[in-house]
Amino acid sequence: MLVSLGVLLLGFLFLLPERCTVNMAFLRQDTPAPAELSERIKLPPGFSIAVYASDLPGVRVLRFTEAGDLLASLPEAGSIVLLERDRNGDGRPDGRRELLGGLRRPHGIEVFEDTLYVAETDAVGRARFDARSGQTLGEYRRIVRDLPAGGNHWSRSVRFGPDGLMYVTVGSSCNVCIEDHPWRAAMLRFRADGSGAEVYATGLRNTVAFDWRRGGDVLYGADIGRDLLGDDIPPDELNRLERGGFYGWPYAYGDRVPDPDFGAQNVDRIAGSLAPVHGFAAHSSPTGMTFLRGQGLPADYRGAALVALHGSWNRTEKQGYEVVSLHFADDGRITERKFATGFEVDEDVIGRPSDVAEGPDGAIYISDDFTGSVYRVSFGGP
Repeated sequence: MLVSLGVLLLGFLFLLPERCTVNMAFLRQDTPAPAELSERIKLPPGFSIAVYASDLPGVRVLRFTEAGDLLASLPEAGSIVLLERDRNGDGRPDGRRELLGGLRRPHGIEVFEDTLYVAETDAVGRARFDARSGQTLGEYRRIVRDLPAGGNHWSRSVRFGPDGLMYVTVGSSCNVCIEDHPWRAAMLRFRADGSGAEVYATGLRNTVAFDWRRGGDVLYGADIGRDLLGDDIPPDELNRLERGGFYGWPYAYGDRVPDPDFGAQNVDRIAGSLAPVHGFAAHSSPTGMTFLRGQGLPADYRGAALVALHGSWNRTEKQGYEVVSLHFADDGRITERKFATGFEVDEDVIGRPSDVAEGPDGAIYISDDFTGSVYRVSFGGP
């Protein structure tokens, strides 16, 4: 019955004008069987994929601890779980347990100086964390309590930079609008204890994913562009994020293209904005990004970035639902390649990549909130 209703709804939605189309994967699935996963997912030569963990409903951000355990956020469950490292070599975690519960849509995770940080939808909290035992010590306390909540974009991301400061992103409250709160559509920066708040960069509609490139302090963020302008406009963006930088939203998109709602009256603001350094396909929704730092992958992947494209909803034909790699040339050119594709084929979806993480074993781990799974992509072996 549910499938029939879903088919009817999709049929109706495809009759809407292109800019109003709603076309997404509505009904969640179980974790793909090994044979289906192996057949569907296409990887570069020498790579293979397997299910690492399942039964993690709505799993989003992944972070490895120094001991090799994998932390994962479950926003819908309000919890952070720990997947124990695979000591026996069977390709699965040796156990799992909830580290923190009762949180408000926790998304971002970071471990910094023996402390576990969590970005909830309206706060950032922390608890002492012992990586050797994989246990939190003492109580969890919210150190930033006034993040604006509600609106279109609920997820909050947190990472620590090479400067030892805490970076937090807050998405816009809307598709396109003039925000009232200065922390909306922005990247914020704090001291490790949550003090010293500053707005680091603005004009970022929804930068869920960001990371520093290996070998330097250059910060990149992937921004999700606005909806309701058609199938192929605007591109999602990769921005080089600088302190005090303004990146265009809501007045412009792409390379300073005026937004039809707010661009005409804000020519000066557009002229002073910073253009993206790379464009992703429109509506592909980059939600996870990591620069590769290990030495176990082929040479052309060392120092590259992997980006999880969660997938479109405002498009007549689905786009995204894959992981791509970004390769940085010495002259500044960025080349995008397919890395893990096949989660969507001919409108049939078996997964939605949410985040990517590089494990201490040299493998790549991909979270999939559509099936509640984590996949392990390895090179040079089964």
